[in-house]
Amino acid sequence: MKKPNFIIAGFPKCGTTSLHHYLDEHPEIYMPTQKELHFFTCNILSKLNKGPKDTIVKKTQINSSEKYLNFYKSVRNEIAIGDASPSYINYPSQFKKIKEYLNDPKVIIILRDPIDRAYSNYLHLKREHRETLTFKESILKEDERKTNKYSDFWYYKFNSTYYDKIIKAKETFSNVLILTSEELSNNGDATLKNVYKFLEVDDTFKLKRKFNNFNKGGHFKENILTKIKAKKLIASIPLRLWFAKAYRNNKDPRDCHYHEFEDWQFDWLLEKAGWEIKARKKWTNPTNKIGFRPILRWFTPRYYIVYAEKK
Repeated sequence: MKKPNFIIAGFPKCGTTSLHHYLDEHPEIYMPTQKELHFFTCNILSKLNKGPKDTIVKKTQINSSEKYLNFYKSVRNEIAIGDASPSYINYPSQFKKIKEYLNDPKVIIILRDPIDRAYSNYLHLKREHRETLTFKESILKEDERKTNKYSDFWYYKFNSTYYDKIIKAKETFSNVLILTSEELSNNGDATLKNVYKFLEVDDTFKLKRKFNNFNKGGHFKENILTKIKAKKLIASIPLRLWFAKAYRNNKDPRDCHYHEFEDWQFDWLLEKAGWEIKARKKWTNPTNKIGFRPILRWFTPRYYIVYAEKK
């Protein structure tokens, strides 16, 4: 069975989720269905579970070779095979293990202004209704949280400390590419071309979707998605058709189809509201009418359904 030959090692809240999704579109790159497997750091992370809802988050972390390799059973002829787990960069003690198990994989590291990264990290936990302190208070509490074995995602300063970890990565691995989240956001095409060359895949490939931050920071206010009391959710939506704009009646502003989404938009709303998507599916809606649109309905997904659980 094939193993990853490159990893997106971190840092958290620097754009690893977006890069995972961008690379997943490339026909010569294989990305697993689950981002953040955390296989090589699971033995460390599993012991850091005393913060609010930490045990829930830990459930998706992979703790065995069998489970890990199972995510790569569908690899076919892809040239680059990836694992995007932003915890890896924070634990240089695991670098030798990663190098030996994956035969010296290529490593991509994404950086961000450390203060912006720390604050985005803080807002992420605020959005999930886990962080209750002010940003300043939480920074002052970091050492106490470490002592109390909170998950390392609560360590805002720790996750924004780059230098020594990068030096150790460059000493350990033969091929290391360093990017910034600013490059990915402001000059996406050129940055991805650089990544494609680094991975030795077709660098002329162009994304079909627009550049989008898939794990955007910020803090959601209370809304219908955050107020749902249930722990599990099944929700479906009509998809916005690529050949037609969402309907809007210019004479009656109340008559609009603002409920039509692209799949990634609905994913983003759910994730921002504290839901973790476990499964998803699209389907068509054929019709017997005659015309261009009815014909396309036989081939173009019209509806989208997800199963999600509260983080």
